[in-house]
Amino acid sequence: METKNNTFFTKTFVVACFALLCCALWGSATPFIKTGYELILPEKDTASTILFAGIRFLLAGFLTVVIYSVARRKVLIPKRENIGRIGLICLFQTVLQYIFFYVGLANTSGVKGTVLSGSTAFFALLISALILKQERLTLKKIIACIFGFAGIIIVNLKGLDFNMNFFGDVFVIFSSIASAASSSLTKKFSKYEDPVVISGYQFMAGGLVMMGIGLAFGGAVKFDSFAAYGVIIYLAALSAVAYSLWGILLKYNPVSKVTVYSFMTPVFGVLLSEIILTEDSNVSYINLVITLILVCTGIILINYRREKSNTV
Repeated sequence: METKNNTFFTKTFVVACFALLCCALWGSATPFIKTGYELILPEKDTASTILFAGIRFLLAGFLTVVIYSVARRKVLIPKRENIGRIGLICLFQTVLQYIFFYVGLANTSGVKGTVLSGSTAFFALLISALILKQERLTLKKIIACIFGFAGIIIVNLKGLDFNMNFFGDVFVIFSSIASAASSSLTKKFSKYEDPVVISGYQFMAGGLVMMGIGLAFGGAVKFDSFAAYGVIIYLAALSAVAYSLWGILLKYNPVSKVTVYSFMTPVFGVLLSEIILTEDSNVSYINLVITLILVCTGIILINYRREKSNTV
């Protein structure tokens, strides 16, 4: 069964389809989170924002464990020796990533936040290659990183001025670094534990931690409409699906081969933010187009190198 899964999940077409589905789901998260701020938070303070995120991920973890337990006809429980590994992934993938992301997104536009989050692929490559030694950092990969970071700079330009909000834009970048670290750790630890189990239980643990932090500092939420319930359920469900699939792909493929598709997250996010949200994005459309071209070019370079050399 392991061999069959290994063959199926390493096929380029399969990786592309599942990775793009994940990116579409993550891209849709930004406008729904921004909508949730309006529907669910009585006060848009940091504590309430973190509490909102905690509720989402506690529910996401519960859905992940229940849905996949039913699908596999057995209760999914992590091995005792993997509790610490799940806790470490929880720290990066849920707690740090989403505290930074939710606070950052509350202080920047949906479009800008989504584009900046596209830097995850480049941070994942650097962490995988330089820190965890999971693959080689080639010249083409370095050039790809330069394209990506150039895109981050350009999206923050207004005329000749560099405009970056620390608690908004910089926090979103910190979120991307945490996300990249979690991808590399998931790749490493999936040798010992089912990626779906890792995803479900780290979500629940992270959700409880974030809820505790939010409540301790006076956070509050309200659910007084069907729309509010719809938003939180959708956000929880997309996390349950996307991170479980992403973890499975990382188990059977090199980090760069999977994270290469992350460039589509800002593309989906920008389009959906423009359709769903009414806010002023504060991003020049010319800068936005240039940014997306640079980010996509950098990611395609990584992918091209991977397919041509067939080495990590």
